Amino acid sequence: MIRDFLRRVFALVKKEFITIWKDPKSRGIIIALPLLQLFVFANAITMEVKNIDVAVIDRDNSVESRELLSRFENSPRFRRFYILDNEKDFKEKIDTQRVQIGIYINNDFSSAVKSNRPVDVLIVADGRQTNSASIASGYASQIIASYNREISASNSAVINPVVRNWYNPNLEYRWYILTILVAMLALVITLLLTALSIAREREMGTFDQLIVSPLSSFEILLGKTIPPLVIAMTLTCIMTILVIVLFKVPFVGSVLLFLISVFVSLLSIVGVGLFISSICKTQQQAILGVITFQMPAILLSGFISPIEDMPVFLQYLTLLNPVRFFMVLSRGIFLKGMGIEDVALNLVPLIIIAIITLSLAGWTFKRKLD
Repeated sequence: MIRDFLRRVFALVKKEFITIWKDPKSRGIIIALPLLQLFVFANAITMEVKNIDVAVIDRDNSVESRELLSRFENSPRFRRFYILDNEKDFKEKIDTQRVQIGIYINNDFSSAVKSNRPVDVLIVADGRQTNSASIASGYASQIIASYNREISASNSAVINPVVRNWYNPNLEYRWYILTILVAMLALVITLLLTALSIAREREMGTFDQLIVSPLSSFEILLGKTIPPLVIAMTLTCIMTILVIVLFKVPFVGSVLLFLISVFVSLLSIVGVGLFISSICKTQQQAILGVITFQMPAILLSGFISPIEDMPVFLQYLTLLNPVRFFMVLSRGIFLKGMGIEDVALNLVPLIIIAIITLSLAGWTFKRKLD
C-alpha cells in the first residue's frame, strides 16, 4: 500500500517536472526572471526612513547630557526612546531591531564640556538596515553638531559624534538589498509555480484525467507541492551562492538554520499558491491572483517601508505575512549569524501560517473534486 502510494506520487511529481521544463514560459519564469531581478533590484531600489526609535545609555546623567538628549526628544524625526542602564539591554534592543540606533554618553561628558576638552558621543546603528542606519545616524550627528555649535559660543569644547555600524560596518547597501531579495524571489517563484499548477491542468484539459485517476485529493496536492518546493529551494541555493561569490556579501550564520528557514517559509506560501490555483480556471486568472497577493505581501513585509512606520492596524496585519518573517530570517542569518532562539521565534509564526494556508488549500481543492 505504501509502495503504491509512493509510486503514484512519484509519477505525478515526475510529470510535473517534465511539464514545467517543456514549457518555455515556465522555464523563463523560474530561471531568467529571478536572476534578472536579482541584478536589477540590487542597483535600482532606494528607501526612506522616519519615526526612529532610539536606545540611550547616559552614564553622565548631567545637565549637559540631558540637554543634548532633549534635542533628540524634541526632533520630529525621532519617536520612541528607551533609557537603559546597562550594555546588555542596549545590545538586545539593537539585536532584536526594536530600535534603529543607540546613543551612548560617557561619564566624563559634562566635565569635558565644562573644561573645554573634546568628548565623544557614540552612535550605534543597525547596519543590517543599511539605508535606515545611514539616515538615522546622519540625523543624530546633525543634532549633536547643532548642540556643539551652540555651546561653542561660550567655550571651545568639541563634541564628536562617533558612528559605529553593527553587522555591516561599511554600510554596504547591497548587503541589505541582496539578503532580502534572495528571500523575496524564492517566495515569488514558489507562489507562481503553485498558483499556475492546477490552472494549467484545466487549460490543457488534463485536470479531468487527474480527477478520474486512482490518486486521492491528498496525493494530488502532495504531488503539486513537491516540485515547486524543490525548484524554489534549488534556486534559493543558487542565488545565495551568487550573492556570496559575486557580490561578496558575508554569510556568517548557520547553513542548516538558513535551509530550514527557507523550507518552512516556502511551505507557508505553497498553500496560498494552491488556494489561488484551485479557484482559478485559467493561468491568466492565476497570475492576476498572484499579483493581487504578491504586491500587498511585499509592501507589508518591511521591504519598501519600515513596519514601525505603518498604521497600527497594518502592523498587526503584517503578522499574517510570511514574507515579513522570511526577510528577517534571511537578513539575520546572513549578516548577524542569528542564533537558534531568534530563528525559532520567527519560524513559529511561519509554521502556523503554513498549517492554515495548506489546510485552506486542501479544503478548497477537496471541495472542487467533490
